[in-house]
Amino acid sequence: MTIPPRLGRLARRAGRDTGFLATGVPVHLALVPVWAWGAATTARTGNWALALPVSVALVLSGVPVLTVVQRYRHRALLGVDIRRSAPVPQRWSPTTALRWLSSPRAWRQVGYHLLLGPLVALSELLVLVAALVGLAGATGYGWVWALPVGVRRDWFGWATLMPCYTVLGLFLLSLLPWLAGVVARAESRSAAALLGPSRADRLQERVAYLAGSRTDLIEAVDAERRRIERDLHDGTQQRLVSLAVNLGLAMATRPDLPGEAREVLAEAHLEAKAAIAELGDLVRGLHPAVLEDRGLDAALSGLAARVPLPVRLRVELPERAAPAVESVAYFVISEALANVTKHAGASRVEVTVRRVGTVLRVNVTDDGLGGADPSGGTGLSGLAKRVGSVDGIFRLSSPVGGPTTVTVELPCAR
Repeated sequence: MTIPPRLGRLARRAGRDTGFLATGVPVHLALVPVWAWGAATTARTGNWALALPVSVALVLSGVPVLTVVQRYRHRALLGVDIRRSAPVPQRWSPTTALRWLSSPRAWRQVGYHLLLGPLVALSELLVLVAALVGLAGATGYGWVWALPVGVRRDWFGWATLMPCYTVLGLFLLSLLPWLAGVVARAESRSAAALLGPSRADRLQERVAYLAGSRTDLIEAVDAERRRIERDLHDGTQQRLVSLAVNLGLAMATRPDLPGEAREVLAEAHLEAKAAIAELGDLVRGLHPAVLEDRGLDAALSGLAARVPLPVRLRVELPERAAPAVESVAYFVISEALANVTKHAGASRVEVTVRRVGTVLRVNVTDDGLGGADPSGGTGLSGLAKRVGSVDGIFRLSSPVGGPTTVTVELPCAR
């Protein structure tokens, strides 16, 4: 006889859920003797000062053990992983015990094992009783025929009652997969809510994960910029330099060339040098090599030297910050100086970079016209987003008539 696959899967699931419920009854009722003893001792002797502390101590010491058992039971029998809301201490001490008792997760576990556990055990017992009754009814004819003949003869009406018992047993067995599944799922959800991390814990973990992912993405983008900068500097830029040198040598060593050819070579030489200059600006805009090699002070000195305004630069850094933070600080200052050159009408600029505790503070101040607006298309909104990518703070003070001050604070802990 071949069992249909669907019926086989249903029977296996019913057996799994029923076994899960059967193993849960002793675990859920483990604390009942403790508080029952405390209540009976207090009622019999009236000495609650002894019974209550002992009961509370036994309950609190048994809750972590029962929580571990419940997690293992759900994982082994249902495949449901109830994650811990916090790491388990390697060694228990009065300090760790007090810290655990003061946490909300401890009282969620106490409520689950002490209050909800007996109710869950009652529902599990009802399902198990239904399973036993259904099995007994469905196999009623078998154990009735196993009785002695005299017993069957004295049992008046058994031939009439047994069909009813059999139908009732088969009906209960047909309900068992659904009933056991409902109780198992309800218990699993309640255990996940009370024994696992709370909603606040899950949100905190999610925020930490997203923050880590964002940091990894920023570092990956920064590494890609450095790779492109190296490829352009070591490859394309060197080829252009070689081309410009060859064109210059051709004009210097071949004085007998026709005038039109010399003009073409001269124009090509000028175009090659212009391309080298533009490519150098592009490379510095991607990621200046000096920033990676010598740090923020040297990179900003070179940047200030290229600005067509007097720039007073002060850099006070006892040690280097993280590469991503240095990159953000450099590009913020670079963009701010570009804005000053193009839009501010200033005569001088002051740039200050210093480390205050775990914060890298950047100030760029000019004596220009002021009135800078982040929504005016001057790149200030992009600066704010770049600063926010590393959890920094961006401030702008630009009253009409000046001065304009850009203040940036970046967390620089490595």
